[in-house]
Amino acid sequence: GNQVFHRPKEKAVHADQARLNFARGANGDHLSLLNVFSQWQDTGESTQWCFENFIQVRSLKKAKDVKDQLLGLFERTEVELTSNPQDTRAIRKAITSGYFYHTALLQRSGNYRTIKKPQTVYMHPQAALVKAQPPPRLVIYFELVRTSKDFMRTVTEIESDWLIEIAPHLYKAKDIEAVDTKKMPKTVGKSAD
Repeated sequence: GNQVFHRPKEKAVHADQARLNFARGANGDHLSLLNVFSQWQDTGESTQWCFENFIQVRSLKKAKDVKDQLLGLFERTEVELTSNPQDTRAIRKAITSGYFYHTALLQRSGNYRTIKKPQTVYMHPQAALVKAQPPPRLVIYFELVRTSKDFMRTVTEIESDWLIEIAPHLYKAKDIEAVDTKKMPKTVGKSAD
């Protein structure tokens, strides 16, 4: 597939640690991936850096091709490009605008339940937020992967009011009010900043 992280069995511990380093303070997998891409570009797109950090260089080259295509599209359509990599809230909100249908809400059990077409889902074991304490109350995900359970892959923490703002045709306050008002165990659930 289009996996960014490489996890050789004989170096699994090192690969997992490298992955965690990219996730530090990222509010989820999407921003971890942005960290990887930014650091790779800072190295001059070094293949050696990818090897040392257990990163698939092919995946980053594909991402660079897509970025270049988007930049070309911006230029041709005369759309002003403004970007601030430090504004992670704006980045997460932009990602939410593309994946607003893929949302899941933390339940009292500690598991997640999708908001639309409700079903119990679990954070993928390699998700950046899988061990977050307290776990995020509301997340978006890129895809569901079905193995023994339905796992959310590429997960990012979001804020409940973004859904009402971005997709008012799909989300009403009552759909997600539980995010802000449902009594949770003291150790479960936090709101995004």
